[in-house]
This record gives sequence, structure tokens and C-alpha cells, in this order.
Amino acid sequence: MNILTFDIEEWFLEKAYFGDKQSKYAEYDRLLEELLEELSKQGHKGTFFCVGKLATDFPQVVRKIADAGHEIGCHSNTHQWLNKMTFEQAMEDTHSAVDALQQCIGQKVKSYRAPAFSIGSNNKWAFEILASNGITCDASVFPASRDFGGFPEFAKMEPTVVKYNGIEIHEFPIVTTKVLGKQIAYSGGGYFRFFPYGFIEKEMKKAPYSMTYFHLGDLLPVASGVMSREEYERYFAEPGTLKARYSRYLKFNVGVKKSKKKLFRLLDDLSFCNVFEADRTIDWSNAEVITI
Repeated sequence: MNILTFDIEEWFLEKAYFGDKQSKYAEYDRLLEELLEELSKQGHKGTFFCVGKLATDFPQVVRKIADAGHEIGCHSNTHQWLNKMTFEQAMEDTHSAVDALQQCIGQKVKSYRAPAFSIGSNNKWAFEILASNGITCDASVFPASRDFGGFPEFAKMEPTVVKYNGIEIHEFPIVTTKVLGKQIAYSGGGYFRFFPYGFIEKEMKKAPYSMTYFHLGDLLPVASGVMSREEYERYFAEPGTLKARYSRYLKFNVGVKKSKKKLFRLLDDLSFCNVFEADRTIDWSNAEVITI
């Protein structure tokens, strides 16, 4: 089972942090159109995790995706990491996002992914927030250490029932593989751009389950520039040292020139479903259960 997902926040981030440039919106519009056409051609349906602010500020983007038959999931309201929020802040953020998305598309939103996979052992209460807002499926667990998030203690890389404080969530975690003694993801983001296509295809074919995660920014053919200190600190809310900004530059731009072609080849070579379809297919009575 290969699950296809996209994290969609680019229009909002451009408006909120990077200059509100019409040329960037047009670039994202063209790329989204090309992606939706390719998915239609291949017959794949994905889950598009959208930030709530897209539904209020750029509703045409969310509706375009939904009208193409893809699942709309929630990716927070303003793309702030959940592990930097209090319980009350995260509750307000999630409620606002889910409500905005549902009002936009006229359908219930059942799936969620936290920005930067920012649900971990220190904010397990996030699952309670998701359940209270009607979320039944989550794809926020990254079962290894990573920047800004990660949940290495989770220790499961398959669809899992999470029980916490009286609630249950169907969890779809990221899958990792061991490279040079470390658990590394390979099916999305910078990892997908970095690893050779043959390696990614081989890992996905041998795994009974895989979870992909792509951003439109992963597919842009032109590298972005180094953030200014002001841009970096406004977005990441941490010191924008030269080292930090160049590190982000390298992570954002490795492999961008070939990433779209690589993704479209993957869509041609493998079969995919979205979170909604996977949730209906799985016999959850036989799934692993984790009480956290």
C-alpha cells in the first residue's frame, strides 16, 4: 500500500512571509495545474493537507484540488509547529483550520498532518485535540529524530491505532530505512530529492506500506535563494545565523531540478491511494495498537 500525500501551504507562506508576489502565485498555480493533470492521467487520488488560511485567503486553490476528486486534509491553520504551541493554542489553531476548510469545500475533513511532523512524545495531547475536532486519521508521526519534530519512541512504521486519554486515532506514520546506521526517510521532502530514483523505488516496492509527502516547493525546477536574516527569523522563529540560513538553503534546494520528473516517473511506476481510501481498506481490528 503506497499512500500519496501533499502538504499545501505555499500561497499562504508567500503572502505571510515572503513578499506577496503575484509572480510566485502564478508559478504555484501553473505547477498545481500540471500536477493535477498528471494525477488524472495516471488515475491516482491523493490527500492534500492544506493549511486553513488557504481556505480563507486562497479558496480557489483548495476548491480546485477538491473538484479534481482528491481528499482535502488539514495541515494546521498557519503552519506553526504544534510542539511550539500550548494545548490551548493548538486547540484554537486546529479548530480554526478544520472549520475553514470544511466551509470552503462543503465536506467533512477527517485527515490531518502537523507541520514538520511536530507531534511527538512531549505533546501527545495533540491527538486529543485532533479527535475533538473530528479528525479520525493522522499522518503526523515521523518515527525518528528530525528537525523541528520527530517521534522516535513511536517505533511503528505501519498503520496503527493510537489510544490516548480515552480517544482513538488511526495513525499513518512515515516509513524509514537504515542508511549508514541511521533511520532515514526516503519517500518525501528533501529525502526524496536527495536519494537516487532506483533506491526510492526499490525501498517502496519491498515495503508493504509507504507514506509519501511532497510539497509544491519540492517540485520547483529553479532553486530558491538564501533567506535574509529577517525572513528566516520571521518564519522559523529562531536565530537566523549565517550557518542556519545556508543549511536551510541546501536542504530546500538539493535535487530540485530533477524532482518533478522523478515524482512523475514514480506515479507511472507504482500504484497509489489516498488516506481516505487506505482507511477504508484496512481491517483496523487486526491493526497494531499503541497506547501512549
